[in-house]
Amino acid sequence: MTIHPTAIISPHAKLADDILVGPGVVIGERVEIGSGCVLQAHSVIESDTTIGSDNTIGYGAVIGAAPQDYAHSAEIRSSVVIGHNNRIREYATIHRGTKDGTVTRIGNHCFLMVGVHVGHNCEICDSAIVTNNVLLAGYVQVGESAVLGGGAVFHQFMRIGARAMVAGGSRFNKDIPPYTIADSYNKIHGINSIGLKRAGLNPIQRLEIKRAFLAIYRSNHPFRIAAVEALKSEWGPEAREFFEFIVSSKRGICGRSVPSGDSGETE
Repeated sequence: MTIHPTAIISPHAKLADDILVGPGVVIGERVEIGSGCVLQAHSVIESDTTIGSDNTIGYGAVIGAAPQDYAHSAEIRSSVVIGHNNRIREYATIHRGTKDGTVTRIGNHCFLMVGVHVGHNCEICDSAIVTNNVLLAGYVQVGESAVLGGGAVFHQFMRIGARAMVAGGSRFNKDIPPYTIADSYNKIHGINSIGLKRAGLNPIQRLEIKRAFLAIYRSNHPFRIAAVEALKSEWGPEAREFFEFIVSSKRGICGRSVPSGDSGETE
């Protein structure tokens, strides 16, 4: 274990034997940090934060601070839980849950870039990429391998589906279905075709996702009713995930940003 002499560490923190703690780092009470982690200069790990193995916490990042919520009080015990092999870059902020016993959670192999804000009770699933200055309000859910472009803004309680790609500078208060490209304000541009290829989905799987997309966005019915009807037919797991995401949406899903007569495929 290498700890810079200017670091301030609670005696109640539990640190793995091989971590690196840089100058000016602050580690609070009831913090647990796993093997192979690097905490760069002036990062702050507040109380009740658990960090798995092989994570890098960038310069000036703040993890586990109190949520920006008037309903939160100092007596509430909530936490942040971070998995393994994540990169969290400079000045990112991750706030702990706002209600007693609740958690803000980051999965494994995620990349949170400079200035990202993760609000209270968010959940970011494995392998997500959240680029510079993205703002996630409270309770936002980010699906596996989703990519969020720089400066994009997301309203509280909304969801971003697995392998979705979001354009930089866009803003949303409705759910973004899996496998799609989203841009502008609550608009879906098409299927994330390149992302699906890179993820190793075969042509049959990709074609079925495209068919599922068109079954929703070319339908004359409201999105949820179209998805319920589609689930009555035989579909593979990816298409069923797409429909089930829409059926379970509480905020509604984003609409199209292009004419309904196109193929829905985006390169």
